[in-house]
Parts: sequence; structure tokens; C-alpha cells
Amino acid sequence: MSRGGTSTGHGVVRRLLAHEGRWLASLVWWVARRRFGVAAGERALPYAAAQSALVYGLTFVCVVETAGVHAMLGPVPTAQAVMLVVDVYTVLMLLGLQAAAVTRPHVLGAERLLLRDGARREIRIPLDRIASVRYDLRFPKDGRDGKESGEGGVWALAVGGQTSVTVELSGPVVGVRLSGRRDEVRTVRFHADDARGAVAAVRAAVAPVAAVPSVAAVADGRIPAADGPAPAEGERAGDAA
Repeated sequence: MSRGGTSTGHGVVRRLLAHEGRWLASLVWWVARRRFGVAAGERALPYAAAQSALVYGLTFVCVVETAGVHAMLGPVPTAQAVMLVVDVYTVLMLLGLQAAAVTRPHVLGAERLLLRDGARREIRIPLDRIASVRYDLRFPKDGRDGKESGEGGVWALAVGGQTSVTVELSGPVVGVRLSGRRDEVRTVRFHADDARGAVAAVRAAVAPVAAVPSVAAVADGRIPAADGPAPAEGERAGDAA
């Protein structure tokens, strides 16, 4: 393997290990009932409810399977111990998936919208790049559909197999996948538990930001004020005469 290929491989391994650390840490944050990356004055937009039934159902099945396999492998202690470790890790991974979604919600701040896919990936969108946001319930196809995999400038952060909000951007932003691949994103589809509330909140946050350029243009003289420029001193004196 070439040196460049080795470096790329190491980078992917580091990112995967970092992902493991994030969902493991999310379990601790979940137990402590805390959220990660939500500062004072920022609004959290939760999205975990859509997948909770599926995650808890799979977790229950895995717990039952763990107990059954453990009893069945009683005569083979080594295999029993190995499978116990594998099964317990699988249960933790499922719970970590839900914990990451709960403790890492989408975040709406004064200057940016942070959209997250649990501990896997996130994308930061400056509010002044948001051209429109709307309620838009969709059920994305699998990753082989280019429009849902990052190709074509579209990112879909689906939860429970659905997205409910579409954000169109006036300019591209960069999204980084878990693998390290960088996508130039112009449209983002994501899910929120209260999708209509999220749309209203984002629109309210974008409105004053969108008005700033026109105010600045008036201030520096690129766009005249509504009443026109103030007359010069000589003009006022001439009018008086």
C-alpha cells in the first residue's frame, strides 16, 4: 500500500475510534440528563423520539438473545464468555445510538444552525446562508440514492427512516462524513420531533440576520435611505434664501 493510502486508512480508523468514544460518552451524558454542545441562550431541537421505539425494541430482543445464548453455551465456558462480551457490547451500542441522539440534538443559535446525526456526523450552517426552510415530510431511500447520499449537494439526516424539514442554502457549506469524505452541501433535509416548531424557530432566527445586509448597505451609502440623502449645508442655505 502506498504511503498516501496508509495515511488515509489511519485517518479513517481514528475517526471510527473517535465515533466510538462519542457514543460511549453519550451514555454518561444520558444518565446525567445533560446535553452536549447546547450553550446558554441556544435552542435545542430534539429528534430522538422518532427512533426510540425501534431502538428499545431491538435492545429488548438483544437482551433476550444474550440470555438464551449464555444459557446454551454453558458447557463451553470460553465461547460463553466471548459471546457475552459481544452481546453486551451490542446492547451498549444500541443504547449508545439512542443516547447520542438524545444528548446531541440539533442546535439553533444566534448565528448558526447546527444539525447532527447522533455521534456520526454534523453540519454547521450560518444563518445568513439559509435561503428558505420549510416543513417537508420525506422518507429517503437508502444510501445508493444519490440525492440522499450527499451527491448533488443534498444531505439527508434521516431519523427513523424519515426527514421532516428541508433547508435550502444560498451558498454551499461543507459537510464531513464519518469516513472523512467532504461534501459540498446546498440542501439539507433533517428530522425534528416538532418539525413545524423547528421551521418557525429557524425562520424567526433567520429574519433579523437577513435584514442586516440591507441596513449595512444603507449605512455605507450603497443603498440610499428611504427618504433620500440629507441635503448639504449649502443646499439648505440656498433653500432658505
